Formats: sequence, structure tokens, C-alpha cells
Amino acid sequence: MHLIFATRPSKLARWQTSHVIQALQQAWPGLTCQEEVITTQGDRILDRPLPEIGGKGLFTQELEAELLSGRVQAAVHSLKDLPTESPSNLTIGAVMARAEVRDGLISANGYTLETLPQGARLGTSSLRRAAQVLAVRPDLEIEPLRGNVDTRLRKAQEGQYDAIILAGAGLVRLGLVEHVSQWLPLEIMLPAPGQGALAVQCRLDDSETLRLLGELHDSRTYRTTTAERAFLAGLGGGCSIPVAAYGLVEGEQVMLIGLVASPDGKSLIRVREQGSDPQEVGSRAAAAALSQGAGVILNV
Repeated sequence: MHLIFATRPSKLARWQTSHVIQALQQAWPGLTCQEEVITTQGDRILDRPLPEIGGKGLFTQELEAELLSGRVQAAVHSLKDLPTESPSNLTIGAVMARAEVRDGLISANGYTLETLPQGARLGTSSLRRAAQVLAVRPDLEIEPLRGNVDTRLRKAQEGQYDAIILAGAGLVRLGLVEHVSQWLPLEIMLPAPGQGALAVQCRLDDSETLRLLGELHDSRTYRTTTAERAFLAGLGGGCSIPVAAYGLVEGEQVMLIGLVASPDGKSLIRVREQGSDPQEVGSRAAAAALSQGAGVILNV
């Protein structure tokens, strides 16, 4: 059996695809795999903040097109980048065990969120991160930050920003945790829905690839991220809106913490729901947030 994987060109995307391939080959000795590097719209447009160029599918559409054409059998995504709505003939064949879910603050001067000087420049293009930062440090100047992990890290080290915020999973995967000045606690910075998890996408009618990917599937991560993504879907949004969510498995129950924030961080709506059906938990959490005025915030 031979599988071709579509992957984005960044070092992190290549690491993630290689990680999946290694895990698959360990589970299925004799399986051969190759990578097909595909550049997405999100990789090409680096001079504008993500919310300006649209959130849904920025890092996935071109990979999905390769899957649909039959030229590749699988594509590896950061689950947080994968839209909650996908083409009807594609599916997630596996969600792998979750890595670090927190965000890391990086500062060349070793600042933490609490010790950053008044009016300091903080780099992020994530409305979710900006809103939660401004909720506790409204004095900070939020400035756009784009590029791959290495590029963003270099900008921080060169002093273009007093601090930046990056997803912890990418820093762990690339061996860059020594640059983290502070791991932002979940009480201050809830992650994006699906953050830290890898999803492997394939065609719905490709039973052989689905069978192989089944060995990588982590049911615990799948349940929590399903609740998180159902929360996001219930709010009608993609990765360009200030929504955060984090799910936990407690016995047979999934407990979800959800957040909707105004871009300036002045309005925060927090909800908690739990239950045995992750999809239902996420949908209920979204309904609770909307009943508290989330729709007004998201339409600002």
C-alpha cells in the first residue's frame, strides 16, 4: 500500500506530516508514503492580517482540492485551521492525541504578560489572542504578526515587538520551548477550538485509507475537539473571530469551557456545559453564549 500526503510547505506543516507518516508506518509495517507540498492562500499572503483575507479554509482549500482530485490520499492539518464545514465527500479519518494546548508568550527581554511595560507592542494576528490579552492588559498595543514560526520568532528576537504569542504545540513540535517567557494559563488565554490536535483528512469513499488511519485515532481528543468545534460551528464562525474553547473528558462526560470576546477585550462571555454527547455539548454552549449576547459581539 502506498499513500501520498498533501502538506503545506512550512517547517511545522512538514514536521506534522512526517509525524503522521512515521506513526502510520509504525502501525502498518511495509506501508510506503510520500509527501506532496502544496502552497495555500494563507502561505502566499503574508502582508495582511488573517481576518482581512478571510478565515475559513485559508490553509486548507488547496489541500482539499488535491484530495478531491484523487492525486493524494490524505492531508494533515492543524485541527484549529480546519473549517467546521468541509466538502461532503471528505472526512476526518483520524484525530491524533493532543499536544500542548496553551499559548506561549515570547519576549527577547523575558517579559511576562504581567511585566510588559505600559503600552508595550505585542504581536499577534489572532483576534482571539488579542481580545483575551486586552481583557487583562488594555494598555498594550496589539500589532499584526504573520509568517511561519521561525519568521515570527526572529521578529521577536530582533525587538520588532516587545512580545509575541504563538501556539505552544508548534513550539513543542519544533523544539523551540526554550524561547517561551511565559506559558499563558488557561484562566487568561483559552485556546482556539481544536488547538494542539492534528487531523488527517481523506476522501469519504476511500475505505482503505480510512482503515489505515483508524490506528492513529485518539477517541479522547476526538471527543473534546468535537465539542469545541461544535461550539464554534454553533456561533457560525471560523478562525477569524474571537472565539475560544477547551474541552475536558471527565469519566463519560465531556466538559466544555467556551468564550466569546469583543475584539477590544471589554466584553467577555464565558459559558460551561457538560454531557455525554460532545456535539450536543458544543451546540448547547453556543446557544448559551448567543442567549447572553454573543451574536451582538460577533457582528460588531
